[in-house]
Amino acid sequence: MTDAVSSRPDALLGLGPQAPSPKQGAEARAREAAQQFETMFITQMLEQMSTGLKADPNFGGGPAEGIHRSMLNEEYAKQIARRGGIGVADAIYREMLRMQEVKP
Repeated sequence: MTDAVSSRPDALLGLGPQAPSPKQGAEARAREAAQQFETMFITQMLEQMSTGLKADPNFGGGPAEGIHRSMLNEEYAKQIARRGGIGVADAIYREMLRMQEVKP
C-alpha cells in the first residue's frame, strides 16, 4: 500500500489536518448555492440583453449562433459571479444564514 492515506495513520484516526466543522461546511454550501443563483440571474439578464441582436451575415447566423450565444452568456455570467458579481449572491447568502438560525 503506497497511497497517501495508508502511509499516514494519523489521517485514519482523524488526527491530521482538521476537517471543516459541519457549520463551516453548511456555510460553504450556502455560499456556493448563492453564487449559483447569482450566475443564473446574470445569465438571464444577459440573455434578455442579447435577444434583439441580429446575426452577422459574414458568419452565416443560423441556429448554431443562438446556441453559441446562450453558452457564451452563461460563461460570462459565471465569470462575473466569480469576481464579485452584482451583489445578489451576498444578499442571498446573508438571508440563507439568517433563515437557518435557531431561535430560542
